[in-house]
Amino acid sequence: MIKDKNNDLGLLILRFAVGALMLLHGISKIGSLGMIEGILASKGLPTAMAYGVYITEIIAPLLILIGYRTRLSSLVYVSGCIFAFLLVHTHDFFALNDHGGWKIELLGLYTLGAVALFFTGGGKYATSTSNRWD
Repeated sequence: MIKDKNNDLGLLILRFAVGALMLLHGISKIGSLGMIEGILASKGLPTAMAYGVYITEIIAPLLILIGYRTRLSSLVYVSGCIFAFLLVHTHDFFALNDHGGWKIELLGLYTLGAVALFFTGGGKYATSTSNRWD
């Protein structure tokens, strides 16, 4: 029944939201890492680190979507979010957008959604459920 709790369905929906939405960001960066390389270079970091975007915005979200090592994938995903925050969005942390919302609310939702999945795991509708990193 609808009134009964279904935490596993909720986790599936959360996995879909966190994974699919970040995956779109990652796919849009395939073959176009120049902007990220420029940001890294301006901070004195190796431009090869830009390829980490493919791990944190494509591979980790795909693993979250299918529910494989959800907790580990979420940890990798969160690390990418934190890296993006530190590289690009630190000045936006206490800022509001033109509509009164937090300027980095999308990044905040991605990060906190993945943090939640780190603590909960992927639920019973995940492809892997028996490993401690699921």
